[in-house]
Amino acid sequence: MSATTTGLVQRLTRVPPAYFVFALLVLVLWAARPQLFNLNVMGVFVRQVAPLGIVVLGQLLVMNVRSIDLSAGGIILLVNYYISSGMFGSAGALWLVVISLATGLAFGLFNGLMVGKRRASAVIVTLAVNMILIGMVQYLANGKPPGNVPRIFNDIYNTRLLAIPTPIVFWAVLSALTAFLLSRFVFGRFVASIGENPTAAHFSGVPVERTVILAHALSGLMAALAGLVQTASIAVGSVRFGTDLAVNAVAATILGGVIFGRGDGGVWGPFFGVLSFALLFVVMTTFGVQEPGKLVAQGLIILLAAIFYGLRRQSA
Repeated sequence: MSATTTGLVQRLTRVPPAYFVFALLVLVLWAARPQLFNLNVMGVFVRQVAPLGIVVLGQLLVMNVRSIDLSAGGIILLVNYYISSGMFGSAGALWLVVISLATGLAFGLFNGLMVGKRRASAVIVTLAVNMILIGMVQYLANGKPPGNVPRIFNDIYNTRLLAIPTPIVFWAVLSALTAFLLSRFVFGRFVASIGENPTAAHFSGVPVERTVILAHALSGLMAALAGLVQTASIAVGSVRFGTDLAVNAVAATILGGVIFGRGDGGVWGPFFGVLSFALLFVVMTTFGVQEPGKLVAQGLIILLAAIFYGLRRQSA
């Protein structure tokens, strides 16, 4: 292989797979259903994945510090129960939002303390928290949907800003703020150092423990925000709500170029990873593929991403 070809391969393998997948899906959808490329139609599809995109923002933070968070589904379900069950009586929407965010932050902080301070397995801790929260909500709800969501949440969800659905704007703004946090603040440098080599970061004076705790706390906060958006979207209570978002968030984050400790995809790689999953479901639905086929296609994309990263390591 010539030096020019080798250089080209190296440059291509540094581009997150999400961009290639997104471009391919756009071409397929354009060829099959060009009429879907309408601002209103695409806005509906993208709006549906905004909660996933918000969870991904938290997931990429913890994965960049060589950790993982699988508790998002439980936090989202608990937020939904808060809002739809009436457990806080006549509390207004603002109070429900505050208590939801505080809950997400609290569970994220607990995860961070267990992982960062106690050195517990992130998979075990966050999966256990997820299961506890899901079980607790199902017990409190007695296995039945709690009730309806206050109308103001759905009204806000259905608003638009300059013809763009508000949930999409909210997701994009959060993504930009996360990118700014990682690129302009010392916290971002700490995250990058830990991702490269946590031992070297520790001996260089980086507060590894505190950074891991903060990353998990922010991840819990993002899960609560996603719960608010998801709850506003369906406008009813549920006992089986958002439980698949944590796994999909890990998949979209990896597709976007963020593997444990390697954040080459930044924030926008995972952002396009989420958009890729949105387009994937649209393409699959267009061709009449049922849910099992969608799961297979999703798994194949992640598998191809793993092969992609293997090629990148070989060409490095």
